[in-house]
Amino acid sequence: MPFTLRYHPAVGDEDIPEIPRNLRRRIADAIESRLAHAPQQYGAPLRKTLKGYWKLRVGDYRVVYKMAEDEVWILAIRHRKTVYEDILRRVGPENT
Repeated sequence: MPFTLRYHPAVGDEDIPEIPRNLRRRIADAIESRLAHAPQQYGAPLRKTLKGYWKLRVGDYRVVYKMAEDEVWILAIRHRKTVYEDILRRVGPENT
């Protein structure tokens, strides 16, 4: 069953411009081939304050997403060093 990919507005405004050009295609291919078809198979669940969210590793970058029925919401695409602090600010504690 294919999933519909949805993106948080900040992904295009803040995350994509910070990713080096040579990695953008690799990350896009991983999202389209993995998350659109089997997000639970390729991702790993997050824990503690981010329980309910998932991550997909692509090199040093992490794609943080949440599944809702037949949709996958891409919430952040950030470097592994800052992704977890950044995603907490983006979704806020009331949404976790």
